[in-house]
Amino acid sequence: MTRVSVIIPTYNRATTLQRAIDSALEQTIDDLEVVVVDDGSTDDTESVLAAYEDPRVRTIVHATNQGANVARNTGLEHARGEYVAFLDSDDVWHPAKLERQLAALEDRSSIWVGAYCDTAYDLSGTSGWLRSTAASALARGDDDPTKEGGEELIGEILADNVQPGAGSTLLVRTGVARDAGGFDEELDRFQDPEFCLRVLKQGKLACVDEVLVHRDDTGHPSADVIKNASEQYLSAYEDEVERFEDEGYEIRSSHELILAKRYLAEGRFLRGAWHLRNAATSPRSYPGICWVTGTGVRRRPLPVVFALGFLLVALMLGQRALSR
Repeated sequence: MTRVSVIIPTYNRATTLQRAIDSALEQTIDDLEVVVVDDGSTDDTESVLAAYEDPRVRTIVHATNQGANVARNTGLEHARGEYVAFLDSDDVWHPAKLERQLAALEDRSSIWVGAYCDTAYDLSGTSGWLRSTAASALARGDDDPTKEGGEELIGEILADNVQPGAGSTLLVRTGVARDAGGFDEELDRFQDPEFCLRVLKQGKLACVDEVLVHRDDTGHPSADVIKNASEQYLSAYEDEVERFEDEGYEIRSSHELILAKRYLAEGRFLRGAWHLRNAATSPRSYPGICWVTGTGVRRRPLPVVFALGFLLVALMLGQRALSR
């Protein structure tokens, strides 16, 4: 049996697909296959795939676009490996990514069913460097969350403290992924953590605490889509949300922060401020909030003083709400 099946769903990403496939083929383990699911692409994806003569690369084509979650599940159905690892077609792996994840599981009991790793966004230019440096510096005082285990990870994932990022970071036993039911094809957002929560019902996840995945910030669904998906996601885990919030996890307020940032980035400042007033904010979140506000100002010009005013008032209200 093949050791690892790498599943790459893709749709109209001919410009980044080759880079993703190559990063999978260049892994330091040899016993793998790469299953590319072309989800009805209409660009040059077919030509990119035709250039590969490596027998480890298999292609499955959807006649029409059905969505990334459907494509991932198609790949899972066709996987031949003991483990599956998912890779988005605009992301890139470190050459030792799979080797280090397998090593993390090697000496553990069978209850440990998978491993994930850290990721980093490729932020180009001076502004990207400033953004990542500021966020890193301000985050140093924050408490470190629990990063691996079973039940203890559920609250961390629901509160967005831990992001296993199944779409590009997770390595998991193929049988476990299938028994978990694959990815939820109805979710437009939060499908990665939701899948991991179902995996955790069958075993524990290990963490390789290294940046082994580099991601491109290639866009987001609209804030309204994210809002609907957040409500659907939290509703499906209502009992767990209640239980872990009773234990002190900031779950709903963390999702309010996610929504606030997306609305601010779209230049919908009143809506963003409304969500921000109930959001879980800390010094760690301030650089991101300022960044998306600047993005929103560029998209929908507004006097900077007004945008900053919205931010300051919302942050003050949010801190008061959380301190009560």
